[in-house]
Amino acid sequence: MHNFQVLTKPKFGLRIKYLRPMTAIRVQNLKKYFGKTKAVNGVSFEVNEGEILGFLGPNGAGKTTTIRCMMDFIRPTEGKIEILGRDAQKDSAELKTDIGYLSSETDLYKSWTGAEHINFMERLRGISSFDEELEKELKFDRRKRAGVLSTGNRQKLGIILALMHQPKLLILDEPTVGLDPLLQNYIYEILRAEAAKGNTIFMSSHNLAEVEKICDRVVILKDGKIVAVESINDIKRKRIYTIYAYFEGDVPKKDLVTNGIGLVEEFSDGLVLNVKGDIKPLLTKLSGFKNLKDLEITHASLEEVFMEFYK
Repeated sequence: MHNFQVLTKPKFGLRIKYLRPMTAIRVQNLKKYFGKTKAVNGVSFEVNEGEILGFLGPNGAGKTTTIRCMMDFIRPTEGKIEILGRDAQKDSAELKTDIGYLSSETDLYKSWTGAEHINFMERLRGISSFDEELEKELKFDRRKRAGVLSTGNRQKLGIILALMHQPKLLILDEPTVGLDPLLQNYIYEILRAEAAKGNTIFMSSHNLAEVEKICDRVVILKDGKIVAVESINDIKRKRIYTIYAYFEGDVPKKDLVTNGIGLVEEFSDGLVLNVKGDIKPLLTKLSGFKNLKDLEITHASLEEVFMEFYK
């Protein structure tokens, strides 16, 4: 569910209303150089309010540097960032009240207990009851000091601190690292619920299965530049299929391995074929062979689809 601003446009003497999604994040020509290293080199994208956007790319692609610029932890070499309609640098302090942030490496006060961290956040932002629900569902013990927490429990505390006030914008760097599958699914449910309220989620992730489950779109980064901005539905339409075809008698290899159809493996009574995109032409062709005795079709993982962008 998205928030929209209503605009009007005259037509034949009438004023007709139409809707346009409001922009929660606008990054324009962002560059961040460290000496000769171009960590981020001309990145531009927008995120709509109420959207869950996945920010993807291999290690060193520039994801964390971009996020640190968005949070005003480091200043861009060039470019402009607007968050919730405000300048991310000039209005940095005010924006922090509307942003829930989770770092890829949760930084906590080792001598403080979980309760002390949560109470400190409540003194900054006001009392919240959502932290109690999060603690219960995440099975987090607030009495332990941060210095003795496991990686998974440190991640739980980081999630509680980021989400407890249900801010307008969540910026999450690898939010489910160290969590078991049940807790991961619980986090997905929360993020979907927040988006349904009109809040925005911007999340960096290496977990492509979770991206497929909850994101509306993805921005794919490589070597500091954007290589693709895609909706999840569009990426699914780029599916890679693996087809196992078994025959009685002759195997029609020459008839099947043509443009767009790759040969993965060949054996005495069949072939393993690879198809990108529309599978219907191959299925139509296979249906014409009377000696076809068995057929098995599997989807390649979403990761394999993404990897096509990195070739």
